[in-house]
Amino acid sequence: MIARTSSVLALALGAVFVLPAANAFADKRHIVVTAVEPKGGVSVEKEPFPGPLPEGGGYVLKKPDDKGRWEVAVYLFEPRQIFVDEGDEVTLEFVGINGASHPTTIEAYGQVFELKRGHVHKVTFTADKPGRHSIICSAHQPTMTSELIVAPKK
Repeated sequence: MIARTSSVLALALGAVFVLPAANAFADKRHIVVTAVEPKGGVSVEKEPFPGPLPEGGGYVLKKPDDKGRWEVAVYLFEPRQIFVDEGDEVTLEFVGINGASHPTTIEAYGQVFELKRGHVHKVTFTADKPGRHSIICSAHQPTMTSELIVAPKK
């Protein structure tokens, strides 16, 4: 009976030490990514209207209105960089806050979708490609690009 109890205890202890090592590099990661449009504005009395911004749908520069107020905005994904480890199960939950439509691509993981304002779109994948991978909204370049960084297993 003692030998049998010792065997069971040894197996149980062995499982305690073995199981965590098997999962040491794999975590479930849930990251919320927002589509936002930070903006600012001022009157021409306080600051002159600036020259043109670089080309692309990611920049918005509104000329002064009838009261002399002008605005500048830029479309972004937040966070700008996402860090995960190789082997992690990653869920990116995209939330459309500003901008009517964001045609989005995560080429490294075969994800192509349209994110709309007021909607949520989730993508789940195993981070099995170490390196830097772009998350791109094709309508709002060059500013609306985030970077998915997958750190290799050690």
